[in-house]
Amino acid sequence: MKLLEYTPFDNVNVFFEQLNLGDCTIRGNLEAFSCKHAGNDRRLSISLEHDILDYLGKSSDSDPPSPVEHLSCRSSRKTLIYLVLTLGHMYPDYDFSAVRAHLFFREEDMESFRQMLDNYLSEACMLWAAKNEGSSLLDSMTKAIDEVIKIRECDIYSYNPDSDGDPFLEKGAIWSINFFFYNRKLKRVVSFRCCCTSKFAGDDFLAGVLSEGEEDALIDMDI
Repeated sequence: MKLLEYTPFDNVNVFFEQLNLGDCTIRGNLEAFSCKHAGNDRRLSISLEHDILDYLGKSSDSDPPSPVEHLSCRSSRKTLIYLVLTLGHMYPDYDFSAVRAHLFFREEDMESFRQMLDNYLSEACMLWAAKNEGSSLLDSMTKAIDEVIKIRECDIYSYNPDSDGDPFLEKGAIWSINFFFYNRKLKRVVSFRCCCTSKFAGDDFLAGVLSEGEEDALIDMDI
């Protein structure tokens, strides 16, 4: 995956660099990636593909029905691999080898994204409006994302990690959210990550050092 630079994200990203809200700090980021392999991506994608196929090959007719069955479709496996690779570039200091595909959820539409802003970022929305002549944070983010990736053509996913796949677990996170907008035609992914941490904990969740390691096979993803 290759990080792409897009100016439509600049205002939103500057706003989310560090929001001080009482005893908490909110930080977030919009990023765009091409699905072109870069660095170790090719090796990791081949490894993931083999692991998934190996898992499918070991499944038998007597096994209970599983959501993994749709991964027999190559396009679904590619989507899964792209999202895992994107996570690796978003959090290069974190090992996602324990992540399982059931932690990804395909959203029906933008409504879940709107609900996320309402539930987690209500204070941030008010601060944005106060600093931007009453404009809506949601509208501004939607416009920026749409300009880069054409939301109507996207599949939208959220990532809801458990304790084994949460990059924020050891950094005092109160909550964290991760959304992905994947445009198959453009072969591009836009990610939005946001985390609320206690001011008494570390606030360097966006920084890190690249760590190597192959990803395990991922299963049970709704693609």
